[in-house]
Formats: sequence, structure tokens, C-alpha cells
Amino acid sequence: MKCVVIGGTGLIGSQVVKKLNAAGHEAVPLSLSTGVDVITGQGLEEAVAGADVVVNVTNSPTFDEASLAFFRTSMDNVLAAGHKGGVGHVVILSIVGTDQVPGFVYYQAKTLQEDILKAGPIPYSIVRATQFMEFIDAVLSSTTEGSTVRLPSTLVQPIAAQEVSDTVADVAVGPPLNGTLNIAGPDVFALDELGQVTLNARPDGRTVVTDDTAGMFAAVRGDAIIAKGDARIAPTHYRDWLTSRT
Repeated sequence: MKCVVIGGTGLIGSQVVKKLNAAGHEAVPLSLSTGVDVITGQGLEEAVAGADVVVNVTNSPTFDEASLAFFRTSMDNVLAAGHKGGVGHVVILSIVGTDQVPGFVYYQAKTLQEDILKAGPIPYSIVRATQFMEFIDAVLSSTTEGSTVRLPSTLVQPIAAQEVSDTVADVAVGPPLNGTLNIAGPDVFALDELGQVTLNARPDGRTVVTDDTAGMFAAVRGDAIIAKGDARIAPTHYRDWLTSRT
């Protein structure tokens, strides 16, 4: 099976490409560095022509209003190129609960991306994941002031990026879901607690202060971004992942 992976040189995409190729499929990474631009469309039609599956794990470069235009334009271009090229399945990576956080414009943009895919001409699958364990350091950095990290008590359910990549690859070579698969890590934390767990494992002089107005996750209420129902639960616990990285 020929799979093209848009965003195939990034954290998730590169692992998807590696897994698909190891399984005997032909997986081709596409990105700006390979001459493919999902916004201008440069190189896109040629790159996806004849592919069985297009996996789109590109991400907006910003989390602000510009993300809406990014996902609208990129999905329109990917679907148009895929339809012209005879692609039979498009897979995207989204976020658990993205339609439950109206106060966060980036989540609005991801919901828009999903809606465009659902309304498009190609059978599809949406994989929604919870927050990646690999991104927790960036979350802490974004709300650090001196030696203090301000974090809300938002509930999160971190998952290892490798387990996200494995799921995306598995979905890509299966039949289109024409629906959504939710995946999450096994543990639910309050984000301020998760920050302190991280700093306890890798002390750097910072301490966590609970501030429910701090950072982008302050817009999340209750268990909006926690996996529910028949979500697939990955096996790696955050504390074990932390230990493996220290």
C-alpha cells in the first residue's frame, strides 16, 4: 500500500513513516523540506497522485486566529489534490475534546479541519489524541515566570507520541472509519499536579503555583479534553515515561 504522510518529517509523522515502511508499505514523507506546501499547493498534486492513503499530521504554526485559515486552506488543498489523484482514504490527527472548548481558537480550528474532512469527497478517518507527554515541558515553559510555573488545574490525560504514531499508522492501512477514534494515556492528572510531578522528577529550581487563569489550558473546563466512552487507552504511564527520559 502506498501512503503519503503530510507532515512526515515531524514528531508524529516521522514515526508513522517509519512504522509503515517497517510493515512493508511504501510510506513517503511530505513537508516543506521535501518541496510540498499545503497552503500554496506547491507540489501537492504530484506528491499524492496514485497514493492509496493520505495521512495528514501537519500543524498550524500558531495557536491564534491564523490557525483557522491554516486548517481551512490546507484541508481544502489536500482534499482537492487527493480527489484528483484517486486517493481512497484520508487520515488526520486531531485532539480529544476539540469541539468542547469554544473559548480556545486553536481547538475551533481543529474542529473546522475535522468538519471539512467529513464533508469532503474522500472516505476518511479521524484519530483524536490527548496531550502528548513530549509537550509537557513546553507547557511548563510557556507559563514560567522566573522560578514559578503557573498552571491551571485543568484535567489532562497525557499519551506518549509513539503510541499516537502507532495508532495513526494502524488506522492508515485499515478500512476508512468514516468516523473518529479517540486515544489517550492511562492516567488523568490535574495539569498543575502534572507539572509538579515533572519537576519532582527533573528538578530545576522551579515550583508550580496553581493559577486557573494561566496559559492556553485555562480555557478548558471540567473533563472536556479527557477521553470517554470507547476510547483506546495506551499502556504507557507518564511517571514511567518520565523515568525512561531521566
